[in-house]
Amino acid sequence: MNIVSILVFFVVTFLAIGITIVVASMVMQKISGEQESEVLTDLAYAEDSGLFRNERLSTISIWDSLLARFDFVEAMKAHLAQAEMSWTVGRLTSLMLLIGTVTLAIFARISVVPLWAALVIGGAAAFTPYAFVLHKRTRRFTKFRENFPDSLDSLARALRAGYSFSAALESVANESPVPVSTELRKTATEVNLGMAWPQALGNLGRRMPVLEVNLFAAAVQLHSRTGGKLSEVMGGLSETMREGVALQGEVRSMAAHGKLTGIILTCLPFAIAGMMAFVNPGYMQVLFEHPYGKHLVSAALVCLGLAQLVIRKIVDIEV
Repeated sequence: MNIVSILVFFVVTFLAIGITIVVASMVMQKISGEQESEVLTDLAYAEDSGLFRNERLSTISIWDSLLARFDFVEAMKAHLAQAEMSWTVGRLTSLMLLIGTVTLAIFARISVVPLWAALVIGGAAAFTPYAFVLHKRTRRFTKFRENFPDSLDSLARALRAGYSFSAALESVANESPVPVSTELRKTATEVNLGMAWPQALGNLGRRMPVLEVNLFAAAVQLHSRTGGKLSEVMGGLSETMREGVALQGEVRSMAAHGKLTGIILTCLPFAIAGMMAFVNPGYMQVLFEHPYGKHLVSAALVCLGLAQLVIRKIVDIEV
């Protein structure tokens, strides 16, 4: 009961402090909003272009200064930008802490769940918002890689028609699907504002850290030094990338069998446990009545989760 009381006190205190900070922040923002309205109006176009980003980690000053002390924040910030999400690092970390704390408090009150298992479940629940960000980031990368070869074909045709490279890139950015259009438009805008091509292409590579973008940037920079027909280089790159995407599709189809096997092996113990509980309830009841039973069940569930992660990591083949 002492542990439960401490957890409940921690949750209530966390929520009270969070609400107080949010209300105080809203009041301060409302007071200073009138003074900054003219400046925000002047910068509206720059913010919409995506070139000038808000560098603050959180809208709450205290949380922003606290997060700035940690190194992992930069990785989180980069992942949020690559996933094209409007969340701040402060919102993401606050959501992770809130979900983890509430989950820990709920499972700590369940008598059949030991404390160490509640901690593991709370940690896993706290990671779910970040896992969602990584999932959206991966999906965006996949969509970019699928559509990028077609954009390079369009770029090659524009170069053959006599367009300059910057004009051809801007034209392709207006016609390509998202997210290719978003990233190419940012690169073209950066060059139009005076940024050098190597730096603009380097920014593109940091925003989209995939092999295809690195090859594209290397080809453009090599052409700027040596010369030649850039349209033919873009055409050859698009064909190579298209073959790579097709190969990745074949690899994913072959790896689907391993993923399905992992799901079946993970669900099989639950099916067997349910069947045994239906046929002979007293046989399974020992696990919940014995002092070490709940520890064994919790350890088995944790091992099943880890096994599923290991199987998915093994079948995740990169080409």
